[in-house]
Amino acid sequence: MPDTLINEALFGFDEKTLEQRGGLWTAREIAQQPQMLRETQALLFARRDEIAAFLKTVLAPANARVILTGAGTSAFIGTCLAPVLATELKRRVEAIPTTDLVCAPQLYFEADTPTLLVSFGRSGNSPESVAAVELADRFVTTLQHLVITCNEEGALAGYAAGGRGLTILLPEATHDRSFAMTSSFSCMTFAALSAFTGVEKLQPRVDAIAEATQGAIADYSDMLKTAAGEGYERIVYLGSHIFQGLARESGLKLLELTNGALVTMFDSPLGFRHGPKTIVNAKTLVVVFFSNDAYTRSYDADLLDELRRDNDAARVVAITAQDGVGLDTADIIRVKGLETAGDADLLFPYIVAPQIFAFYQSLRHNLTPDKPNASGTVNRVVQGVRIHSIEGR
Repeated sequence: MPDTLINEALFGFDEKTLEQRGGLWTAREIAQQPQMLRETQALLFARRDEIAAFLKTVLAPANARVILTGAGTSAFIGTCLAPVLATELKRRVEAIPTTDLVCAPQLYFEADTPTLLVSFGRSGNSPESVAAVELADRFVTTLQHLVITCNEEGALAGYAAGGRGLTILLPEATHDRSFAMTSSFSCMTFAALSAFTGVEKLQPRVDAIAEATQGAIADYSDMLKTAAGEGYERIVYLGSHIFQGLARESGLKLLELTNGALVTMFDSPLGFRHGPKTIVNAKTLVVVFFSNDAYTRSYDADLLDELRRDNDAARVVAITAQDGVGLDTADIIRVKGLETAGDADLLFPYIVAPQIFAFYQSLRHNLTPDKPNASGTVNRVVQGVRIHSIEGR
């Protein structure tokens, strides 16, 4: 990692201080994302012919089905990408968490539909992830696996071998050592976007995406540190279509890194009016992810204007790649260089602000970001899951 990136990774703290406070790995892994995105694309570019040939074959049937799956943060990758990939591939693409597939496989798997199961996993060792691939093999007649993982030694990494499919192993540094997934989330998302929409098509866009992500880190860390000290008790993340998945991931990061100390909620701008808006009070921070699509953006803007008129929230912040959201500059996180990009490219610079905010909130609550749950009731790799036999059922 270049020295300049290491310095930025500390977010105003020296390494010794962060190590003492238990936040060094979280800080490094948030800040390494621009570099890891480039390295992820380089790995895929080197394998572009192999990846393209595999996907061409498995997606050839007109009724081919793609299931994007994972648990927790890994599941939200699918939520972010499914609408984009369905449009791109002209195939049925669904985001179904492993936690749903495992408890009711008969409701989700279709025996006679050619299926590609895309499994995301930082460690690749979550009990549900391993059970989901095994259940898919049992329930689906024509099945291939695509595994996207950060851990070469994980159970998922070797599962697609032997004619079952393909494994995409990401750079070792993306196997985040901290509790909360940050660079593993962004790089697995990027890998799937690149593989399915065309590695060569993404090649000329990777630098702009990485630079926009780096700019968001450099330009807004101080703002986010200040915001973390402003005493909000409720934080709401809102995003349309693919950004609703990002909103959910943003809320989870805050829950994880504050050990549940703050109330979080996610929704779409349109959905938020249907009851969830009652969460807003004088201690609420609302963050809206803005689409680059003019039509979708009009709904994002309508909700933001409504929140301003209500004047109930403590603060409303917009994360946007375009100007004209109607807020004071102090309440805008303006991603640079992607003003005309498709919304999928915005996922990566957009997510770093919620990650940084959660990191600072963790420190404010006197927690250790690398392991905020000292009691061990939640763990980096989930524990305590009993996989029940489905034999005879």
